[in-house]
Amino acid sequence: QVQLVESGGGLVQAGDSLRLSCAASGRTFSFYRMGWFRQAPGKEREFVASVTRTTLTTYYADSVKGRFTISRDDAMNTMSLHMNSLKSEDTAVYYCAATARRGGWYYAREDYDTWGQGTQVTVSS
Repeated sequence: QVQLVESGGGLVQAGDSLRLSCAASGRTFSFYRMGWFRQAPGKEREFVASVTRTTLTTYYADSVKGRFTISRDDAMNTMSLHMNSLKSEDTAVYYCAATARRGGWYYAREDYDTWGQGTQVTVSS
């Protein structure tokens, strides 16, 4: 039994900052890659950022590069997304995702096999 739970979403104004957290359940933490995806109404779920285990290799979508920072703390079984300079375009449900597999693409939804329930981020302008 594995589970991911997101928290930290909310209603903010453009230019504000927000920190999302993802907690992984279980005694062990074996995810190789963890990441964040988001989905706005009427749009497909899109890649936001990802980070690997041990080497902490990160990738960011061009739309958030320079504004968002992803991190993970395996000792605490948590992952975070620190979002700065938020824009109305960032409004979406944000999902935490993970996989123990070393293969696959960091940006591909189908290569993540564990997902959280999502947390709503709304940015007003």
